Amino acid sequence: MAAARRTTDFAMRPGLGEAGKAVRVRTNFFEATALPDANILHFDVTITPDVPPALNRKIFQTFEEKYRGTALGGVRTVFDGRKNMFSPRALPFGDAYTFNIELPEDGDLTGRRPPRNFKLKIIKVNEINMEELQRFLDGTIKITPNCLTGIMALDVLIRHRPSMMNATVGRSFYTNQGSQPLFGGIEVWQGYYQSARPTLGRIIINIDVTATAFFEAGSLLETVTKILGRRTPDDLRRGINERDSQKIERTLKNVKIRVMHRGDAASRRKYRIIGLTRTPANQTRFTANDQQTDVATYFNNTYQRRLNFAHLPCVIVGTRNTYLPLEVCNVIEGQRHIRKLNDKQTADMIKFTCQPPHIRANKIRQGFEALNYRQNEYLQQFGLRISNEMETIQARVLPTPFVEYHQNSRESSFQPKDGAWNLRDKKVATGATLGSWSVVVFCSDQICPAKSVQGFIRELINVCQDTGMNIPNRNPPIIHAGLQGDTEAELKQAWLRAGNMAKSQPQLIVCVLPNTGVPLYAEIKRVSDTVIGVATQCVQSKHVMMAKKQYCANVCLKMNVKLGGMNSYLGPNYLPFISDRPTILIGADVTHPPPGDTTRPSITALCGSMDAKASRYSASIRVQGTRTEIIVDLANMVKELLKTFYQTCGRKPERIIFYRDGVSEGQFRQVLDEEIGAVRAACLALDATYRPTITFVVVQKRHHTRFFPIDRRDADRTGNCLPGTVVDSNITHPTEFDFYLQSHAGLQGTSRPTHYHVLHDENNFTADTLQTLSYNLCYLYARCTRSVSLVPPVYYAHLVCNRARFHTREHWSDTESSEQGTGIFGVVKAELQRVMYFM
Repeated sequence: MAAARRTTDFAMRPGLGEAGKAVRVRTNFFEATALPDANILHFDVTITPDVPPALNRKIFQTFEEKYRGTALGGVRTVFDGRKNMFSPRALPFGDAYTFNIELPEDGDLTGRRPPRNFKLKIIKVNEINMEELQRFLDGTIKITPNCLTGIMALDVLIRHRPSMMNATVGRSFYTNQGSQPLFGGIEVWQGYYQSARPTLGRIIINIDVTATAFFEAGSLLETVTKILGRRTPDDLRRGINERDSQKIERTLKNVKIRVMHRGDAASRRKYRIIGLTRTPANQTRFTANDQQTDVATYFNNTYQRRLNFAHLPCVIVGTRNTYLPLEVCNVIEGQRHIRKLNDKQTADMIKFTCQPPHIRANKIRQGFEALNYRQNEYLQQFGLRISNEMETIQARVLPTPFVEYHQNSRESSFQPKDGAWNLRDKKVATGATLGSWSVVVFCSDQICPAKSVQGFIRELINVCQDTGMNIPNRNPPIIHAGLQGDTEAELKQAWLRAGNMAKSQPQLIVCVLPNTGVPLYAEIKRVSDTVIGVATQCVQSKHVMMAKKQYCANVCLKMNVKLGGMNSYLGPNYLPFISDRPTILIGADVTHPPPGDTTRPSITALCGSMDAKASRYSASIRVQGTRTEIIVDLANMVKELLKTFYQTCGRKPERIIFYRDGVSEGQFRQVLDEEIGAVRAACLALDATYRPTITFVVVQKRHHTRFFPIDRRDADRTGNCLPGTVVDSNITHPTEFDFYLQSHAGLQGTSRPTHYHVLHDENNFTADTLQTLSYNLCYLYARCTRSVSLVPPVYYAHLVCNRARFHTREHWSDTESSEQGTGIFGVVKAELQRVMYFM
């Protein structure tokens, strides 16, 4: 093994796991049965003027068609839409040449408008040694820049032809065949993802189905009608208010349209919407031929077109602020909708994408047929051949751990079946005592009568007592707050009433909310977390009106851990690594603002375990520069958690397992260099001789690997693989320590396994010990009675990041993540950071 150590800078695979029951599964990978024999030539492409990738591809396509028989000598070259071109052999023009390309103005069928001119400069930069790539795949050498470029070339090769013919986003291309409308003028398109991946001895091609939202093509007036949720354009005849106008402008900004009022196709120009006029078309005035006129009159006089919707605003387009009435514009097809979807759109999108495993597998096979690799002349010229059979691989189903509850429970120790269980006959392992608390009702009496609230509180108390919590104060003060009132003042009042009544520090405020809207919830969490420093538990009015035991039990699980209790645990034999010696588990996550938002910061959070049962956690949060992926203040954050661990347990952790979410493969090197160094620095800052052993694992959910059971006995009721299914061969890295673990039971659709990749390991884990530890931890998520899809420390860090978004005085709206506010983030009160307030 010593000689093999040099084949990677990251942790080497310590061998394959053997624990669990062996099963066979299908996976959405297809083997490359033949790779290019000859070296691949790599060229740098510069297109001037600079334009987006979609237009770059059109320019390249024109270049290909024009020069295929001459400068290209019949060779099929491939292009990534940005800078890289690859060729299977030398080209007649040599190592460098500049071509002039003319592209007809889009939509100009008559040739009356002058074409656009582009310069295409091509320079040979490298020759990819395919034999070296094969040595890396065989595990005999480290990955080199040559190998990385070789894998990229294969990626570009399989994507080149579909990208030239379809709308492309990243590694996926989309088609409107079988598209379905979503609410609000957008529709969902089916797409296919493909990627070349290295594994031991070979390259495999990952193919998956995907979906994304596009603007519906056609009448802009129809689109506006749908954005506002009206049935027909006639419903707009009464005009629109300022709020509607802002919503339209926000949704349509940067959308491309084509004008339809000029007779022939040659005159139908394209524009990009930059805004909406504040006045209707019949009142929007401008100067034409040295005379003031309004848009409606101008269209009537110039184009003999009387506007039917002159009372609606115009869109503002172009660099010189041209005004166009809505009814003369069409939305151009194939424009991706990148704004955050609202609740209704999200629900419709889930319906479209949520497919049981057997249907998804069939769609992937259809995708393979649509890609038509066999007839692809580009693949043929390069010498790349791809199997038409989905890979069948070896997997294992790890044994399920026993979950422990309080010993007074009728069923205190049991082995869950299919990753789920319930609280019947069980009491929480450590029940918290709730003495000082109050209730605030943010609903009118019509929505939530006082009698219903009292009934719900009685039922909640009974269920909490039955579940093992201690609630000596059965009559908390109930405050009815106005919806339009001052939320901060109401919560401070509730805090005072709780403290005065119980004569002790308030522990919890229960808030009854009228709906699932974000603004009120966000303000409650901002005030309780950063101003008052008290845990809050929000409940929906619809659940208060019909108090069900199951709902109350779920609320009880959250309340118990917020108050410092412990819901369940695993016996020491299921977590030997943690219970043998003081060990801290740390989960880390970084969340970024939505696409297009360049002003708000990124938020980073750590959650660290504080006991030998890995069931209590403490949090640390920071705000950092927008879209910064590396955790900037990691050393101080780790230091906070190590101090809290010491104060809680009385000992320093001897071992650290750091699970890091949200890192792509391209960032592994930077994370290894900077973040592991920061963890070490945190330890040395506490004590110059303190050197705990560190294992650093990257946790990835954003990938396209899926598993499909072959035998019905190896599937759960949804047709997914059983919880505990682990794969660490055939489709994993040639030499590095990584594995896929599907640790949860499927609820709907096709489950996504989590990919764990070990970058650094000083604890000498075997494949079995790390896989089993990671799987068993998934039974300890305190918020529900199910095994979850990724290890709880990371799940909790994710919850903390999401909560931190609410710690600013921003004007939250349901369709936007938020409107621009002050952007000043409040700091979570110290007394809350030591309990799981974020649950």
